[in-house]
Amino acid sequence: MEDFVQKLRQYAKTGTPAERRIAKYFTEHLNDLPFETAASVADRLDLSPMTVGRFLRSLGYQGLDSVKVEIRETVTTSPAQLQSAMSELHADAAEGKPLAVLVAEQIQALHHIYHLTAQPNWSEAVGMISTAREVSIATHARLASLANHFCQRLTQARDGVRTLDAADNRFAELFARLAVDDALLVIIDCRRFAKARLLARTARRYGYKVVLISPQQADWMADQSNVMLPLPPARAPDLDNLPPLIALLDCLSESVILQVGEEAALRRRRMMEFATVLGETANH
Repeated sequence: MEDFVQKLRQYAKTGTPAERRIAKYFTEHLNDLPFETAASVADRLDLSPMTVGRFLRSLGYQGLDSVKVEIRETVTTSPAQLQSAMSELHADAAEGKPLAVLVAEQIQALHHIYHLTAQPNWSEAVGMISTAREVSIATHARLASLANHFCQRLTQARDGVRTLDAADNRFAELFARLAVDDALLVIIDCRRFAKARLLARTARRYGYKVVLISPQQADWMADQSNVMLPLPPARAPDLDNLPPLIALLDCLSESVILQVGEEAALRRRRMMEFATVLGETANH
C-alpha cells in the first residue's frame, strides 16, 4: 500500500491535469475508496470512467477492485483519522441525526464492554468457564443463535460445552443427575427470559456455579449468581440489547481461548484437519 500512496504522490506532482486530480482525490479519500467505483470517482471529478481506468492501469492495477483488495489487506486507520471520524460522529449525533446517535450509543456500549474486561469479575468468569468440568449455556429461545455461536467459540478451547433453551423443557436436563460436581451454568438474560431467576436459584441449590450475563439495571440479587457480567442499558425498554451482548460474548469466548493458550491452538488445528477430511468447514 505504501507503494500505491507513493505513486499517487508522484502523479500529483508530475502527472497530467486529469491524473493530478485523480491522484489528489485518491490520496485524500483512501478510506472511502472501498465504497467507490471508477464511475463514481469520474462523476465526482467530472472526468470519464475511461480516464480513471487508464490512470489505474498506469499504476499497475486492472481496476478499482484491485485497489480495494490491497486496501482491505494493508490499510489501517491512523489515530488522526480515527479522531477526525469520532469528531464528525459526535457532531452529527449532537445534531440529532438518527444513525449517528445509534452508532455513538453502540460505541459507548463497546467502551463499557472493554472496561468490563479489566474487572475482577471478568477474570473470575473466564477462569470458571475455562476450568469447569462442564459448561451449560442457558437463554431464551429468541437468543438461541447467539448462545450457539458462543458455544461453538468455546469448543475451540475446551470440551463439555452445550446450550439449552426453554424449547421442549430442556432446562430440566440440568437437574436430571444426582451429582453436578464442578459444573457451570452460564445464563444469558433478556427481558423475555421470565424463567431466568428461578433457573439460577434452582441451579445454585443443586450445586451449579452460575455466571450471569444481564443488563446492569436488571433487579438480580447478589446471591443468585457467583459472578455477574453486566450489560449496558438497552436503548429502549422493549428492545433486546443485541449489539453489546454480541460484543461481550465474542470478547468472553476470546478471553477463554487466550487463557487456555496452546491447547486451544492445538484443538483448532485438529478441528480444521478433521473438517478438511470430511469436506466441511470448522467452527470459527
